[in-house]
Amino acid sequence: MLLELDEEERYTMGSFNHSLAQSQLTALLSNDKRFRTLVELSLDASQIDLSQFGLKAKDELIPDICIYDKEKASRPTEKGRDLMKMPQMPSLVIEILSPKQTINEIQGKFDAFFALGVKSCWLVVPATESITVYSAPNDFKTFGTEATEIIDTRMDIHLSMENIFEW
Repeated sequence: MLLELDEEERYTMGSFNHSLAQSQLTALLSNDKRFRTLVELSLDASQIDLSQFGLKAKDELIPDICIYDKEKASRPTEKGRDLMKMPQMPSLVIEILSPKQTINEIQGKFDAFFALGVKSCWLVVPATESITVYSAPNDFKTFGTEATEIIDTRMDIHLSMENIFEW
């Protein structure tokens, strides 16, 4: 099944800086044996009305990166079969701002993720080399070029800024 994207949606992903930030974060977080790191995973959001968050999506959300606690994210299907929409929400989602996206769009997605039970959301802005860590819709901390590491206290994650924005 191919995902049909309109022209505007195609331009919100795929940029060099977006891809590089996604790759760097995935590699760094995959090294943490507590977590299972997945990219572009379809999450089943059919249990809530996504339009209340200003989202066009009907019943699924696809974050750039999902982080699951390893013991809670075993293979969801029998070997050889796949799962099209993950029913279990991750502990952490990471969204990387693309050149054509707005922060407001991503904040709407974060509101939906928190309503679905996600513990933490990160907004990565490659253009400013900053990451904002949200522990609730209105509870966040931004780490920029002056920071040496990203700290997510809810997830007990500490990552070196230097390793994330290694251009």
